[in-house]
Amino acid sequence: MRSSSYPSTPPISVTTRPARRATRALLVLALAGGLTATVPAAMASSPAAARTTTAPTVTKAAPVAPAQKPFMGWSSWSMQSSKYPGLNPDGDYSYLTEKNVLTQAGALASKLKKYGYEYVNIDAGWWRDTTWKPEFDAYGRQAPDPVRFPRGMKPVADDIHAKGLKAGIYLPAGLEKEAYGAGKVPVWNAPGCTTADIVYGDLRTTNGWDSAYKLDFSRPCAQKYIDSQAQLFADWGYDFLKLDGVGPGSFKSGDNYDNVADTAAWQKAIATAGRPIHLELSWSLDINHAADWKKYSNGWRIDTDVECYCNTLVSWENSVDDRWADVAGWTRHAGPGGWNDLDSLDVGNGAMDGLTKAERQSYATLWAIAKSPLYTGDDLTRLDDYGVSLLTNREVIALNQGSTPPARPITASGDQQVWSAKNADGSYTVALFNLGNGPAAVTADWSSLGFSGQGAVRDLWNKENLGTYKDKVTQALPAHGSRLFTVTPHGPAQQMTGYEAESAANTLSGNAGIGDCAACSGGHKVGNLYQGGKLQFNNIVVPKAGRYVISVAYISGDARPAQVSANGNGATGLKFPSTGDWGTVETVGVPVTLKAGANTVTFDSGDGYAPDIDRIDVPKLS
Repeated sequence: MRSSSYPSTPPISVTTRPARRATRALLVLALAGGLTATVPAAMASSPAAARTTTAPTVTKAAPVAPAQKPFMGWSSWSMQSSKYPGLNPDGDYSYLTEKNVLTQAGALASKLKKYGYEYVNIDAGWWRDTTWKPEFDAYGRQAPDPVRFPRGMKPVADDIHAKGLKAGIYLPAGLEKEAYGAGKVPVWNAPGCTTADIVYGDLRTTNGWDSAYKLDFSRPCAQKYIDSQAQLFADWGYDFLKLDGVGPGSFKSGDNYDNVADTAAWQKAIATAGRPIHLELSWSLDINHAADWKKYSNGWRIDTDVECYCNTLVSWENSVDDRWADVAGWTRHAGPGGWNDLDSLDVGNGAMDGLTKAERQSYATLWAIAKSPLYTGDDLTRLDDYGVSLLTNREVIALNQGSTPPARPITASGDQQVWSAKNADGSYTVALFNLGNGPAAVTADWSSLGFSGQGAVRDLWNKENLGTYKDKVTQALPAHGSRLFTVTPHGPAQQMTGYEAESAANTLSGNAGIGDCAACSGGHKVGNLYQGGKLQFNNIVVPKAGRYVISVAYISGDARPAQVSANGNGATGLKFPSTGDWGTVETVGVPVTLKAGANTVTFDSGDGYAPDIDRIDVPKLS
């Protein structure tokens, strides 16, 4: 489930950016307010309970390491959460049914499986009816709602597997309040353990909605409860689990919302359940715990929901466009075994998606180059031709699924951005984005990639070679438009001259000062560039006048602006993407116009806070 996968009653529609994040944080469980709940008397004799009250026979599957590449597939939440006419005819979030899931599984198998799409992920609500009333088995574990999934969850997974696909399921973090049953509910396969023995005595709450009691892993019974859930999913045949509302993250912080121990418990439980299960965490995970997410899971949502909770699946402003700023700092954390999850890729349904064609291509381009999992939330039974072309482009899929590292911005970001990654064969993935609301030209300079002279350009979306370009490629792009290229250098490596920020030759003013920096090239940096702080590089010598793209090595735990100027001429306001923390150095290209001979280049914080600067490298020729 997403940040709002647990809807309230009535659901809230979010249509504007200022209200979006605050409103989503209010989407809490309608039934989560009570501190105690009782287990229904009929539960022990319910079909769900009958399926889960006897000790299972575990069939050991051959071990397969999940997430060696970003997963691909389909997720139910986008259509569940939309108010698009006809999607949820029996009430909000009613789309989620066995029939609809298997219909989408059939369409995935027939249309997209051959391109690598394989997961069919069932999101929030599978154990709740259309009024959000839950079902639990006799051991406090979620049980399928008999109307949504009348045959239970195992037959659904079996049917998905029969199509050559993998099945995914969903849970929120913690012990759901309704499952507590006054603390008297026994834990499966754990004699003497009840729900009172797995949570804190003060019944403190956790997850993004405070819909559950926090598990106390200093008590052995808590791990036993997670073991019982993992074993249930393994016995049902599920290959993927999305654990939602995880903190730090999910708009929550503090001890009550620290679910690192939960993710560790799930990893341990999965390892002994007898079936490989991909563990995905959600949502807006705290980057300061990236090492924990990488250690215990196979993927992590770095942002809030992509859905707009409106009459389409998504909209550009709510919140597709957020990802360009938010993913940059996470880039280095992605790799085989665990990936940065940008959420559903809803580009296949045309009008139902709520996007222009240019926006759909940009959306798909960023997901591909960021190495995000590619799972669509579209109705696969009614993909339009353009959507099919985006979802099935083999060159773009190969980029996402291959050994190329995630791309990151190589320009100080404004509305016009260039993202790149170097490929194993020496070529470069290069994406041009115009995030502005009107047409604009975007230029990728070869010097920002590290070479000069000639470069061959291939257009991946259009599957054509565009020829050889000298020094750069410039494209006119529509509003929210993009291009995606592979650039193969035919010229030499770009020769650069380096200048350290801490050099005594430079001029510091305002609050600017030199500090230690283990990651920096000279062991130092210039920081405290705020509210008038300035760093001026002096005596930058070039042989001839012209436009130079200087490489700026910097550190910034969040995205920060700076005014950059040369020789006291008009400054350009630029925003430097986050490097993820205050100990990691990244580089971006900044164009400046220099004269022949000696120059100055100035970084001015203005009335804000600028990044810390390590060094600049200046091309020897324009």
